[in-house]
Amino acid sequence: MNQNIDNRTIRLIDETGENVGVVATSEALDRASNVGLDLVEVSPNADPPVCKIMDFGKYKYEEQKRKSEARKKQKIIDVKEIKMRPNIDQHDYDVKMRSINRFLGEGDKVKVTMRFRGREMVHQDLGLKLLQKVRDELGEVAKVEQFPRLEGRQMTMVMAPR
Repeated sequence: MNQNIDNRTIRLIDETGENVGVVATSEALDRASNVGLDLVEVSPNADPPVCKIMDFGKYKYEEQKRKSEARKKQKIIDVKEIKMRPNIDQHDYDVKMRSINRFLGEGDKVKVTMRFRGREMVHQDLGLKLLQKVRDELGEVAKVEQFPRLEGRQMTMVMAPR
């Protein structure tokens, strides 16, 4: 910016956005000071570097506002976890399904964990059937990101909204 530009010649773009051409840095600095604006290096890697006459403070302020707007608009996707057991009762299952539907509706991913305790490890097929039932019921609102797989004493499946 201004005096910190160390090249002898630069490609100048004036305050209206019009390409002036290749000029000496001192001449560009004079033009910028006559208009009351700053000379800002836009593309330092070009040959010769591209500089623009602009109000640097205003430019920084607008850039900060743009970043702030972008931050407001982005949605942070959380991974919510629902824990089940292979011998879950129908009412408990319905309550868990309502929670899963709500999480998917809010745009979050859902990790369904099937925990096996004691002798339940022998009947992993029951847990797998239950996870497949969950997948089938949520087929139109969610897609499976990670299919059911066993990790130690628990089987997990990750679903994301469509």
